[in-house]
Amino acid sequence: MSWPQGTPVAVIGGGLAGCEAAWQLAKRGVRVTLYEMRFTGKDELPPATTPAHQTGLLAELVCSNSLKSLETANAHGLLKAELALLDSLVVGTAKRCAVPAGKALAVDRGAFARAMTDRIAAQPAIAIEPSEVCDIPAGPTAIASGPLTSGALAAALSRLFGRDNLFFYDAIAPIVAADSLDLGPLFRGNRNSDDGDYLNAPLTKDQYRAFVAELAAARRHRPHGFEEGRWFEGCLPAEVMAERSKDSLRFGPMKPVGLFDPREGRRPYAVLQLRRENAAGTMYNLVGFQTQLARDEQRRVFGLVPGLERAEYLRYGSMHRNTYLNAPGLLQPTLQAAGRPDLLVAGQLAGVEGYVESAAMGLLAGINLARLLRGEPATVPPETTIIGQLARHVSGGGRGGYQPMNANFGLLPPLASPVRDKRDRNQAFAGRSLLDLEDWIGNCRN
Repeated sequence: MSWPQGTPVAVIGGGLAGCEAAWQLAKRGVRVTLYEMRFTGKDELPPATTPAHQTGLLAELVCSNSLKSLETANAHGLLKAELALLDSLVVGTAKRCAVPAGKALAVDRGAFARAMTDRIAAQPAIAIEPSEVCDIPAGPTAIASGPLTSGALAAALSRLFGRDNLFFYDAIAPIVAADSLDLGPLFRGNRNSDDGDYLNAPLTKDQYRAFVAELAAARRHRPHGFEEGRWFEGCLPAEVMAERSKDSLRFGPMKPVGLFDPREGRRPYAVLQLRRENAAGTMYNLVGFQTQLARDEQRRVFGLVPGLERAEYLRYGSMHRNTYLNAPGLLQPTLQAAGRPDLLVAGQLAGVEGYVESAAMGLLAGINLARLLRGEPATVPPETTIIGQLARHVSGGGRGGYQPMNANFGLLPPLASPVRDKRDRNQAFAGRSLLDLEDWIGNCRN
């Protein structure tokens, strides 16, 4: 690939990922056209908007004002530290617009959106185009249109990547840390197979009935108005199944058919299965338990299942409006589209979950497009970093059906020397990550 010197890059979407991509390109001397259909530069609602946004500013936060933890012993905090090393616009601006929030980074929404808009608008290499993109441009492009991608652009993405590869709803089951499970009550085995890929938590009749009753009655997350409460019958929230009938789960995701508990010498009454989420076996997915329960309720209710009493949740279950690609096979770890290396996809559209995770993919897209324009190969941060592992997850991580991922230590490869204490272990992960990232940054500059 080669382009004339001074070729502008199209960045589609003025959210966190799009702004970060545009900023990283501009600071490397690349001219950028940033497309955002909502943009007016003002606080009032623009004529062209989404069901969630309320202003014509860039980088408007439509849900929480929290960007989560700042502590590097927390995966979200480590990701922020990685992005700070990479001179992230989003993280730097958030810190300048922070409001008191203990050990978390929370921002004044209005001040943050205004500051992001002002910084992008003041960058001479960036031109903001306030129009809807209905077709994917030719030439170097980054698409970061977010979970509320417009209908016209979604149709264009469907044409390019295939209709079956563009999802419009998230149905996410919780993921727990493998080393937080009590293996005592669990047994390995697949249904009707000799393989031992799954961990199985057997429940007696009384345990199952108590679990179903608590699940059906548990407190739930209240969806936003733009997240319609319509469920696909093949992918119902677990609590909805529990409401319908006390046996719905036992004939659904908790069916014991084909499973044999070697300690009891018989088939269990019901089983909650845990499927390995990554090759290293550090994360397990609660199979079939997509849910809208509040996070504290997920810990409480799933903690009734034998073996999960002290489970550490790396990702909570959720069901909400989203637009994202079934990225494995479509995107490389560099975020380049297969078959079209000058097209990169970033943010939640690529299949990450969360504000800072989206910004991280935008940052990587910006770095890689700048490298491509200089005739250099695209690159990926080390596998010991959160940002590097998020990019690898997008391109083919996970087992079973592809689902968006947020920052968690389960993504990282094990330490060379195991550390028993959780906080010390996380700090060791963080120390390794930041040292390796500094080396990678130095190599990229050379």
